[in-house]
Amino acid sequence: MTLDIDRQPLPPMRLRAVVLFALLAMVVTACLPGAVGPSRSPTGGGASPSASPSPSGPTPVPSFVRPTPTPMPTFYTYTVVAGDSLTSIARRFETTGRSIAWWNRATYSSLDPESPSYAPNRIEIGWILVLIPGVVVDDQNPPGMSPEPGSSGGPGPSAPPTVAPPVTPAPGAAAIVVSHGPREVRRVALTFDMGGRLDPALDIVAWLRDNRVPATFFPTGESGAGTAIGRTVLDAAELRPDLFELGNHSWDHPDFSELTAAAIADQLTRTETAVLAQAGRTTKPWFRPPFGTWDDDVRQAVGDAGWAYLVMWDVDTIDWKPTSDGGPTARDIEAKVVARAEGGSIVLMHLGGWNTLEALPAIVGGLRAKGLELVTLSGLLLP
Repeated sequence: MTLDIDRQPLPPMRLRAVVLFALLAMVVTACLPGAVGPSRSPTGGGASPSASPSPSGPTPVPSFVRPTPTPMPTFYTYTVVAGDSLTSIARRFETTGRSIAWWNRATYSSLDPESPSYAPNRIEIGWILVLIPGVVVDDQNPPGMSPEPGSSGGPGPSAPPTVAPPVTPAPGAAAIVVSHGPREVRRVALTFDMGGRLDPALDIVAWLRDNRVPATFFPTGESGAGTAIGRTVLDAAELRPDLFELGNHSWDHPDFSELTAAAIADQLTRTETAVLAQAGRTTKPWFRPPFGTWDDDVRQAVGDAGWAYLVMWDVDTIDWKPTSDGGPTARDIEAKVVARAEGGSIVLMHLGGWNTLEALPAIVGGLRAKGLELVTLSGLLLP
């Protein structure tokens, strides 16, 4: 049987729709497996691990991947660690300290901008803050209150963590040895040991502060708590938690590979107690071994004492050695750091270093000219 169809011309709008539909069908058909030759997986290793093999080889991976929809902004949780301030946290998540205060005012009264007790510069290690990365709250239209845990869009138990790895070692875990951070980031950490010679220390700290250069200081207990210069350095770290953080460099700089586990714990805890009393800041989770000496027993003892990271370096200025003994000039120090530092580098210097102060302006300028951002160890290793 033959059907007679009245062949009338399509209206212009319907005609355009038909043409667009046909073009779309051609594109989708061309992107289906079998319509093109074998393609490489995103990892560059041929088919994905879940692909089923066939007699002719791995199943080709489609060359077209549907884009993932951009998620709506959602709250994240952040646990405050040593050296944090609202300003440094806000900078990391591309928001403002004032916004973080508004979001958390119902949980921490000192963060309520409308309260007489508002004290945004006083946050405590272990506080859990909620925030929305990349979002800024307008004071003229603040949020009504912090989100309830587990509510829609709130930081419930399933919210992705924003701090990793943990800042304290798991029970029985040895300290993690780090000599640099992730290479794919464009960040560099300047670190300064403090022990022995201290003459230029205050000038170095003042220059870093005045030029807003973040740094991590590793004082020994004797130098930090037992000298006027050391106490002033710790005071500066207390006043500028947005710029400076502290690590532990032992009490009196012994070779840790020659100490018992009990002696190691004593060295670390004595220094921690002295630094906390002077600066109100913990040295955890960072420990730097004197002379850079460590072994598996040292790692275990340090972890058992409560320090999660044994911090080494990948750029050593050797600024502890005076020029008269063959040590580097300011130009030598600057040239080495700028030439060797790369993404993730940890640079070793000393607050009592010879020619370190004179080299700093060129070091900072040279690293920034290479597109590298200067951060604390937390900014490098705990993003």
